[in-house]
Amino acid sequence: MKYLSNLNREQLQAVKHTEGPLLVLAGAGSGKTRVITCRIAHLLLQLAILPENILAVTFTNKAAREMGERLEELVGKTRREGVIVSTFHSLGVRILRQECRHLGYRPNFSIFDSSDQLGLIRQTMRELGADGKKISPESVHWKISLLKNGLVRPADFQPHFNDETEQLVSRVYPRYQAQLKACNAIDFDDIIMLTVQLLQQDHGVLTAWQERFRYLMVDEYQDTNPAQYLFISLLAAGSRNLCVVGDDDQSIYGWRGADVRKILAFEEDHRGCRTIKLEQNYRCSGNILEAANQVIRNNPTRKEKTLWTDSGPGSPLHLLVTADEEEEATTVVERIQTERFRRDAPYRDFCILYRTNAQSRAFEEQLRFESIPYILVGGMRFYDRKEVKDALAWLKVLANPADEQSLLRIINFPKRGIGESSVNKVNDWSLAEKVPLFDSLGRVDEVPGVTMATRQRIFAFHQLLKGECELFANGRRLADKARELFAKLKIEEELLASVDDKAAARRKVENVEQIVNSLAAFAARTPGATLTTFLERLALMDEEHDKKDQKEQELDAVTLMSLHSSKGLEFPHVFLVGLEEDILPHRRSIYEEVSVDEERRLMYVGITRAKKQLTISRCLTRRKYGKNEERIPSRFLAEIPDELVSHQQGSSAQLLTAEENDRMADNAFARLKAMFGDAA
Repeated sequence: MKYLSNLNREQLQAVKHTEGPLLVLAGAGSGKTRVITCRIAHLLLQLAILPENILAVTFTNKAAREMGERLEELVGKTRREGVIVSTFHSLGVRILRQECRHLGYRPNFSIFDSSDQLGLIRQTMRELGADGKKISPESVHWKISLLKNGLVRPADFQPHFNDETEQLVSRVYPRYQAQLKACNAIDFDDIIMLTVQLLQQDHGVLTAWQERFRYLMVDEYQDTNPAQYLFISLLAAGSRNLCVVGDDDQSIYGWRGADVRKILAFEEDHRGCRTIKLEQNYRCSGNILEAANQVIRNNPTRKEKTLWTDSGPGSPLHLLVTADEEEEATTVVERIQTERFRRDAPYRDFCILYRTNAQSRAFEEQLRFESIPYILVGGMRFYDRKEVKDALAWLKVLANPADEQSLLRIINFPKRGIGESSVNKVNDWSLAEKVPLFDSLGRVDEVPGVTMATRQRIFAFHQLLKGECELFANGRRLADKARELFAKLKIEEELLASVDDKAAARRKVENVEQIVNSLAAFAARTPGATLTTFLERLALMDEEHDKKDQKEQELDAVTLMSLHSSKGLEFPHVFLVGLEEDILPHRRSIYEEVSVDEERRLMYVGITRAKKQLTISRCLTRRKYGKNEERIPSRFLAEIPDELVSHQQGSSAQLLTAEENDRMADNAFARLKAMFGDAA
């Protein structure tokens, strides 16, 4: 019984309640993984349940691996064998390998990855005579993925009559699925959909697996989508010994199908359910927890719980107000350096959290400038993103028309109807005639095999480049020129039309905006700035950063990540940045009350990542396409009691006069009132 000795009262109750449905509402940092592993140990050691009758399901391979390792520490390797600790998809594959003959598949079926899927979709579209330029294969793939996650089979899909993409999907989806089956293959989204289909249509198979798994546990239950919910409900319907552990206050993945209503309605769906709340937090100081509690209680639909700790109040939260995002980054990095030396803390103790990946740009630049190692979690480095590389390629060509790699990158970005075959012909002629590629574009009439229409497009592209090169030769108003160029090219429209996932497309647009913002900031602090010196600075930053030993960074580096990537993690010092309306909460959620609730849950998750010190920051102004805009403080700031917060300012913000500060506050309030009326 040693494994029970370190459990608090509520944890012990959850471990010992083994018969019938159980909902464990586990607040942030309350030891939910300990409860699950101790519960399995209790089933094995005290109740002598056979290992093969126990199933624990979570969402990521990492979480499943860590849970398995903890369980092995408790019961030993021999007793742990036979217990299934798995992700939803791994469990689905396990069942399908054994039972897929009932669906007409052979057990050695292949699982297509995303590139295989796209290749098959392209092939299917060609066979159907579909125009891959008008509606991209990526858009079709994304739609099919959504349908499968919603358990919509090809025969059941009813497209909207005026939606061209859906009309095409209705033709591609059944053929794509048939071709997958002909290859004895499934894709990633099929795993759950086909497993549910199998369990629903074959009572014998369902009964066999229900008898196999007599005790089921699901971690992070608030993140289940409808397909996963139905999957686990079917398996648990036999024994009804289903224990789900989760926190509705940390449900932040609605955009990818997670449905918080599943955990909120668990007690209604499972009669006789017992509910146990884990509210003692073992991670955060008292002030941090109180801030989190005060914020999240403003969500109208939630399971009431209040986190507490016996570790004392700790330090107050720091609210940092800076003039703009450049000073925000500079001040945050300065404070990291100060705290590091003051407390002899390693870089790994510090984390910078933001709502959108585009916000990472200023912090990445400042960390590189200070030669501070950092790890970017949950996304590519800002300057490695495709849309950023594409936009920068335009600036590189305007600074140096001889940069043929960048020239080839932009010749059809945004799309202008210049095909790869025509580009190859011009490039081959350029090499044969020893004429620079830039000049060859202006002499396209001499290139054989290029159609008249394409020649006109290539010549127009060359003329555009010539005019912009002359315009950018003068180093003044660089950010304005870049903004005007991107508008002229209609890059925003191109990115918004590139994928059906509008949220992802909007993030790409925001990243391109950040290039203009970076250029504006560089020009403001660099006398005599030119496009060439700006690009040179970026190149040198990348070169210096790439020289750093990656292993050293992983061992001791500042962590940068989005709030969505941070769940389940913790750091002694957390900087939660960009606390402004339109960022957190994000602009898409402002007029959708349910979405604002999820944004508030994101805020709650961010606050509870901090163990000892939490610094939150906002800007008075922020650049949008290089121009400063006044910012409205996030509504979530007003939900944190003032006595928990130490108010501070960045150096530039302190230079504002009292009148200027008052004016900005009045303007911000007027905008809030216009948006929300008297509720502001």
